[in-house]
Amino acid sequence: MGDAAGIGPEIVVKCFAQGLGAPAVVYGDVAAMRRAVALVGARLTVVPIATPHDLPQDANVIGVIQCGPALPAELPAGEVAASAGLVSYAAVCQAIDDAHAGHLRAIVTAPLNKASMHAAGVDFPGHTEILAARTHTADFAMMLANEVLRVLLVTIHVPFVDVVKGITLDAEVRAIRLADTACRQMGIAAPRVAVAGLNPHAGENGKFGREDIDIIAPAIAHARTLGIDASGPWPGDTVFMRARQGEFDIVVAQYHDQGLIPVKYLGIDEGVNVTVGLPFVRTSVDHGTAFDIAWRGVADAASLKTAFDLALKMTP
Repeated sequence: MGDAAGIGPEIVVKCFAQGLGAPAVVYGDVAAMRRAVALVGARLTVVPIATPHDLPQDANVIGVIQCGPALPAELPAGEVAASAGLVSYAAVCQAIDDAHAGHLRAIVTAPLNKASMHAAGVDFPGHTEILAARTHTADFAMMLANEVLRVLLVTIHVPFVDVVKGITLDAEVRAIRLADTACRQMGIAAPRVAVAGLNPHAGENGKFGREDIDIIAPAIAHARTLGIDASGPWPGDTVFMRARQGEFDIVVAQYHDQGLIPVKYLGIDEGVNVTVGLPFVRTSVDHGTAFDIAWRGVADAASLKTAFDLALKMTP
């Protein structure tokens, strides 16, 4: 459900109202989901359930598993609240446990609010790190995708000053391998993986730094010995354009903003965040909690619906 003070409950209801391609259960807060149904004016009924197996076989019913303490009806919209942060974190954890146990086909997440989680004493930067920690997954990565561009990150939520520390041979090979795996999960039989350089002009033969020569290029060479069609390092200022034009199937970017700015510039309405490397499929929206428009009935559910559809495509 995401953070109850944000647009999560609303966009979840809108997806159910549009119709889903498979049965779905909501992890979150029963009362918040009922208020969201009333806000949207959907002809849907929220029913509390204990497990995914209790989900009624009725397209007009939203089965909700209550996670954490029930939220108050007067929870302020669009504001940081520890209570909302605690429930959103509890919902993610319970969904992870059920998915890991094989009770769920995939997890699709509405946005969390990091400040709300931190107010509740939860010290994670976001969904990706929670998922990896709770499943004890060491090899994982964040991928952002839309209709024309797929990008996977080597380093994720770290200060920019620490990015170079995260550019290691192992990290590069892992990211390239996960990029290849993600594309295959999405139905691409022979993925073409482009790797962006870290420095301007991919270092320009060492003039602007040695990382591209000493670390990234050897990682690409090693990936090719594994049978992966990897190439680069390519200058970051042109590789995304080349991928958009069809030359590559996915770009491995070195750090958060290098990879996410091109994807989000193309529009977040139908962008999807995928955590690659988990023991189950997880997709998410490509936007935040949008506190500025929360509980006004105007939030766009397109990204969440696209995330749901992609989750179905990536699962057998």
